[in-house]
Amino acid sequence: MTATRSQTSNQLVELAATNLGVIEHLRLVFGAGMTTITGETGAGKTLVLTALDLLIGGRADASMVGPHGDEAIVEGRFLVDGDEVVLQRVVPRNARSRSYVNGRLATVASLSEYGSGLVEVHGQNAHTALATPAAQRRALDAFAGVDTGPLRAARANVAELSARRESLGGDERERLRQIELYRFQVDEIAAAAIEDPDEDERLQLLERTLGDVGAHQDAAAAAAELLSSDGPAASAIDEALSALRGRPPLADLARQLGDISMLLVEAGAEARVQVEALEADPERLDAVQQRRRVLSELRRKYGDTVAEVIAFGEQCATRLAELEDHARVASEIDERISEARAEVERIAAEVGTQRRAAAPRLAEAVAAHLHQLALPTAVLEVAVGPGAGDDVEMRVSTNTGSPPLPLSKVASGGELARTMLALRLVLAGEPAVMVFDEVDAGIGGAAAHSVGVALARLGRDRQVLVVTHLAQVAAFADQQVSVVKSDDGSMVSVSAATLGADDRVVELSRMLSGSPDSARAREHAAELLDTAASNRAG
Repeated sequence: MTATRSQTSNQLVELAATNLGVIEHLRLVFGAGMTTITGETGAGKTLVLTALDLLIGGRADASMVGPHGDEAIVEGRFLVDGDEVVLQRVVPRNARSRSYVNGRLATVASLSEYGSGLVEVHGQNAHTALATPAAQRRALDAFAGVDTGPLRAARANVAELSARRESLGGDERERLRQIELYRFQVDEIAAAAIEDPDEDERLQLLERTLGDVGAHQDAAAAAAELLSSDGPAASAIDEALSALRGRPPLADLARQLGDISMLLVEAGAEARVQVEALEADPERLDAVQQRRRVLSELRRKYGDTVAEVIAFGEQCATRLAELEDHARVASEIDERISEARAEVERIAAEVGTQRRAAAPRLAEAVAAHLHQLALPTAVLEVAVGPGAGDDVEMRVSTNTGSPPLPLSKVASGGELARTMLALRLVLAGEPAVMVFDEVDAGIGGAAAHSVGVALARLGRDRQVLVVTHLAQVAAFADQQVSVVKSDDGSMVSVSAATLGADDRVVELSRMLSGSPDSARAREHAAELLDTAASNRAG
């Protein structure tokens, strides 16, 4: 009697819990479509919701840790766009909880960001997603088909132009101060007329040469004397040549010594030239030292090397030109900002018009579903603010005469859950997994049948998990999970299992009459399953 459904692209595949409250070990495999979770009152059905809430960043508390260890562990295996993703939450009894995504340690915030995009829980203490104004605005845009991309781009353009305008220096006094500083730096570097980034290295060598001319001359004269024709070096080579002459085996050596003799003569001549060429030049030495002091001062202020000083001067010149041309550049940017803001206003007006036009249509469509979900007098309002309508607030009144209140202030958990169900019936898209508790609170009969129909319809393109005590709702599920609590006198434990077709009849009989063995109750249960199957097929 269970309809066959293809697996949706994103869904919860498997849920496991260890030592969570009275659950010692629990592992459930879920299929696509609608799954109901049933069991006796107090059996622990909502612990399944607690486990899912922990996986999407819900509040962890030491009281969640059961008696079978020092920590509770919850794991969820999801199918996301064809890939498997495993989320895990560990709640120690005496420490902070830990979160993991695919086995890697993660913050609770990142777990929440990841999980909340997959799962939306509506229970006694958890109503997520559409309770926030931003989510309600996105929901309205999705319903109306509003493309907010151009508006975001236009606003980003205004922000970028405003930042450029601010960087020009809007304060006139500050701008003049910067101009004065940059002009001084540019002039000081320009006055040095640096043409070669290696100038200081060359001047350093020249300074060493000019600073010790006398010693250089003495060294050259001594070398000339030693290398003269009657000097010791020449005499030694002449004696060696005399010893080698006339000895054929030593002819090559003799030729080498002859070459050396000629080199010594040339070196001696060069030494004598250097003695005459090297002259003291105090004025040039002073000029070199002064130039090096100029370069040193510039390097102290503007860079470690002369090349860096040159680069700094170029940067200052560019910035100075921008500041001195401030009026023209500022005027151009101001004009562009004015045009960009006008574009924002134009696009914002279009977006606001679309949002305000769609708001009553969305409210009417949701209200129609609310009337079928045991809220016959419910009224939904979708308030849209001025301009682009960025301020969107959904308000609901579930009783005649009661003023509409924001969704976050609806007192009844069941009423809020049914409001969320109605909204999700109208809105397409995310989340992939929706979880409902209390959606059938305070209803029965035809109203329960309508809720079951609505949940099954929602399960056509989403995965829907429902905690319910009504057989009329449970019958519409594609699969049903039964939660059973047992007490052996020393400890309470909870188990859960997916029911087969025959077991579903038994469980629905229990839910209908409290007597699972009643033949009449079983007939009624089978009838409910057949009716639900027919509704789904239609």
